[in-house]
Amino acid sequence: MATAPWVSLFSGGKDSSWALYQALENDYPVERLVTVHPDGDSYMYHVPATELAQLAARSIDIELRAVHPDSFETASVTDAAEQGDAELVPLERALEALADDLGAIGGVTVGAVESDFQNDRVQAMCERLGADVYAPLWHEPPRELATTMIDAGFEITIVQVAAYGLDESWLGRTLDHAAIEELVALNEEYGVHVLGEGGEYETLVTDGPHMDLPIKLDYETEFDPSATRGRLRITDAWLAD
Repeated sequence: MATAPWVSLFSGGKDSSWALYQALENDYPVERLVTVHPDGDSYMYHVPATELAQLAARSIDIELRAVHPDSFETASVTDAAEQGDAELVPLERALEALADDLGAIGGVTVGAVESDFQNDRVQAMCERLGADVYAPLWHEPPRELATTMIDAGFEITIVQVAAYGLDESWLGRTLDHAAIEELVALNEEYGVHVLGEGGEYETLVTDGPHMDLPIKLDYETEFDPSATRGRLRITDAWLAD
């Protein structure tokens, strides 16, 4: 009996990319990537540089479905839980449409690490869709997981920071073994999550064993020291030959 196609929730960041890579390594039939492009801050989704997910999808050679919600219909929302539920609506609608296109969705990969807020909602959504969930990062030790990604050949660029201890020098930096050791020290001193699970930093995977061509970037940095917050402003991006 043929297995129904799988879908990977994909931002281009390290966590969703690792979930996708692990699914492919374990022969899950991933036939679509789905990227939600939030309009502003989001409780549910990775926000920065999601426009580059399409470029990553070309390198991975899996078709991507982009979801551009006009809003998350949160004008009357009064708390985070309600907003999280509202933010899930456009994704669920997109997956329902994909299930119609593909005949069914057998399962969904997700890069959740520790957030019950996100994981519980994705799990409930997949139950409604009749789809399995594959979450290979869930509750894995952060330091070991980061090291495993790097050792597997992931090239990870930091594209946003928002935590005390992460200054402008971290923007555009490669997440390598030396950076991990510094993040471990920042975790001990300030509580910075080693994998950035609390939004302390966001990433883009620019190369990896699941990609045919690396992503190259031109960018400028924007940093507000008073808010200890900054990002890369991508001015150009392309797949290198």
